[in-house]
This record gives sequence, C-alpha cells and structure tokens, in this order.
Amino acid sequence: MTATTVLTARALLLDMDGTLVNSDAVVERVWRRWADHHGLDGDEVMKVVHGRQGYASMAVLLPGRPMERNHADNARMLAEETADLDGVVPVPGAGEFLASLVRLGVPHALVTSADVPLSTARMGAAGLGLPAVRVTAESVGASKPDPEGFLKGAAELGVDPADCVVFEDSGAGISAGRSAGMRVVGVGPRAAVHGPDAVVRDLTRVRVEPAADGFALHVG
Repeated sequence: MTATTVLTARALLLDMDGTLVNSDAVVERVWRRWADHHGLDGDEVMKVVHGRQGYASMAVLLPGRPMERNHADNARMLAEETADLDGVVPVPGAGEFLASLVRLGVPHALVTSADVPLSTARMGAAGLGLPAVRVTAESVGASKPDPEGFLKGAAELGVDPADCVVFEDSGAGISAGRSAGMRVVGVGPRAAVHGPDAVVRDLTRVRVEPAADGFALHVG
C-alpha cells in the first residue's frame, strides 16, 4: 500500500511465523513431505497450513481421520521443525520493530500456533528477542482461527480486546484476530486477500510513537 494508515491502540499481539520470522522454507519441507506420505497435493496443502496448529490443519485436510492420529503426527512434526532451522530468518524490520516496542514501553505479546520449543528455536535463529508475554500452543485449547489465543494475550496484558491491534500473515490468524474483536495489520503477501484493516509487505513499513491514550501505529 502507498497510503499510510494510523491506528491507535494500547497493546499489540504479534504472530510469529510469517509475521516476525520467515520460516516458509522449513514449513514447505515438512508439510510437503507429509502431503506426499498421504497422497495429497502439496500446493493444496500449503494453502491450508499457515497459521493453524498442525493437528487443526490435518483435520481440515483429512476430515475423516481420527484426531489422536493428527495429534501424534503434529507432535512428531513439531520436533522436526524445531530441529530444522535452515532458512529461518527475520522478516525485514522485525528486530527494529520489537526493539521500538521495548524502548517505548508498548505492551505486547507473542501469540503463536508454535509450541514453546519451536517458538524459542525460531525466534533465536532469527536473532529476535522473545516478548515477556507469550501465548503458545500449550496455552490454548483451540487453534487459530479460534480467537482464544488473542483473547488470552489481551487478558494477560490487562488490555481490552478492542484496544489491541493484531499483526498476522495468514487467513486463519486474521480471522482469529477479527473474531476477538481486534483490528488487524496484515504482514506479507499472504495477508492482503484476507481483508485486514491495513497491510504491509514487511515490518520496515511500521512505525510506533506515543499518543495521548496509548500509542499510534503508522502503517504503510
């Protein structure tokens, strides 16, 4: 986008994969292997998996499959992804953006479908510091697009959902943010088609500054 959108807020809720960290190379490797094993079209599988926990993606892709098998596959694949950090890099501007939130005292939380080991490994591989407040796969009973994770993040920060802005890259994540009653900034090429309130190619296009009641996000 060429115009700048200004959003006022009191807290930010940040997705990880595709938003702060570019892990597409690993996700492609792991999920295309899974697709081949199950005789599924890899391109179609990749349209589903971004943003969701693995077991939830499997439930969409193999709707008749017992959920316990999905959870077993999910645990194995999380371990594979945690061990495979080849090609994991920061989204441009992510380091500077996170540093500005800390410097300005902006309340923020990581809200990710990854578990603690995977999120710790990927943020470390990308050279990014972990926010003090983190909502991971272990923290919730339902995967995005359910809004539970974002609502839990807002509650832990002590901020009303309506005063939060979500940063997300995927359709599932954007839907979760909207269902939580929050405004959503879409990051990267996957985001635009899902109707976020604003969209940027990366985090170099976001600036935060103090405002009368919270802070202002300049997006674009």
